Amino acid sequence: MRIGIIGAGYVGRAVAQHAVAHGHAVMVANSRGPRSLFSLGVALGCRIGTAAEAAAFGEVVVAAIPLHAYETLPGAELAGKVVLDAMNYYPERDGPIAALDARRATTSGLVAGHLPASRIVKAFNAITAQDLEADGRPAGAPDRRALPLAGDDAAAKAAAAELVDQFGFDPVDAGSLAESWRFERAKPAYCVPLDRDGLRRALAAAERDREVAPGSWRKDLRRTAPAGAAS
Repeated sequence: MRIGIIGAGYVGRAVAQHAVAHGHAVMVANSRGPRSLFSLGVALGCRIGTAAEAAAFGEVVVAAIPLHAYETLPGAELAGKVVLDAMNYYPERDGPIAALDARRATTSGLVAGHLPASRIVKAFNAITAQDLEADGRPAGAPDRRALPLAGDDAAAKAAAAELVDQFGFDPVDAGSLAESWRFERAKPAYCVPLDRDGLRRALAAAERDREVAPGSWRKDLRRTAPAGAAS
C-alpha cells in the first residue's frame, strides 16, 4: 500500500517507521518542506515530499499535524482518499476553538468539514508516539493493546483497522465520527494502555462534558475501567 504522512512529528514518524517495516511505500511531508526531511528519509527508507505530494501519493494518508493547522490539508489531492486523522485538540497549543470548547463539534468532524470529499477515520490519536513505537505485539498476545478508531465509511475503517492490526494492536471500532469524541484528549480511553475489553469499557464510560484529570492519561485502567458498561 502507498501511505502518505502529513506531519513529521513524533506520531508521524512512528507511523512511518511501522509502515516501512511492514513493506508499505511511504512518503512523509511537513510544513517546512522536503529539504528539512532529508535525514528522516534516509533513516527510515521512505520518500519525502510536500504535503500535496504526500496526499497525492498515498492510497491512505495520515494527518498528524497540530490541529490548528488542519485547514492546510490539501483538499484537492485528498479527495476520495482514506484520511486517518491522528490529531488532537490542545487549547494551549492550538488556541481556543469555540465549536470544540462548546462541545458542538468533534476534532474529526472539523477535519471532515474541511475535507468533504475525503473518507475520514479517526485513528492513531489515542496513543503516545513512544507507545506506538514500543507497545506493538503479535496477534493473540495476552498483553496486546487495543486502539480505537471511528468513521462513517465502512471500507475506510476496514483499511484503518488493517494497519492498526499490522502495527501490533487490536483495532476497536468506536462508532461514527460523531462518536469520536469518546477517545479525544482527556477522555478515559485517551493514551491509556488497555486491552480490547478495557478499551470498550473506557469508551462507554466517557462523558461528553467531563474530562479526566491531567496527568491521569498514562494510568493503566485494565482493572479500574468501569465494569459492566455497554460495549
